[in-house]
Amino acid sequence: MPDLVLDPAIAGAVPAARAPQDDMVFHVRDHHPENGTLLGFWIYLMSDCLLFAVLFIAYAVLGRNFAGGPSGAELFDLPLVAVNTAFLLLSSITYGFAMLSSQRARLGSTLLWLGVTGLFGLAFLGLELYEFAHLIHQGAGPQRSAFLTSFFALVGTHGLHVTVGIVWLVTLLFQLNRHGLTEANQRRLMCLSMFWHFLDVIWIGVFTFVYLMGVLP
Repeated sequence: MPDLVLDPAIAGAVPAARAPQDDMVFHVRDHHPENGTLLGFWIYLMSDCLLFAVLFIAYAVLGRNFAGGPSGAELFDLPLVAVNTAFLLLSSITYGFAMLSSQRARLGSTLLWLGVTGLFGLAFLGLELYEFAHLIHQGAGPQRSAFLTSFFALVGTHGLHVTVGIVWLVTLLFQLNRHGLTEANQRRLMCLSMFWHFLDVIWIGVFTFVYLMGVLP
């Protein structure tokens, strides 16, 4: 049987089998830039500052428009608000203890202080809801006057932020308990720390500008 000879012209048209490229290297870039989360969160906090600035300005303009209704001096229970302020200030301190514990890689202590922070936050919300219910029961709801509308808008927005902070804190407790003090959880702790202390600063402004100045004649 004659040997089959492949025409060189035809052989050139047949693609040669490619050997596996064992030296192929895949470069996977990390799309999470260093400190990108913290920078983005700072930008968010600045936008939240603008939100509260608008609410403070609205209260400054409308805070003396009582429309024949009660004023802040008649409505505000300053000792109750002072206790509520103490709850929020203490929660900020306990969160600081949680951050110190996390930096020392003490998971149990971190969880403990975060739990205490959440309890103080819930106590703050409970007293704030009690105050709102008491005012509404007295007929001093947000529809009563421009003063009360701006008051409920400012204080209520802050309370809504505290509620979000508590939900975030509970979620973080579960993440820490499951995964420990990983780099991602440390970053989440830092973001929540900035948020919580930011709410503390805003409340000091509310307590001073709304409550203390509100009881002045």
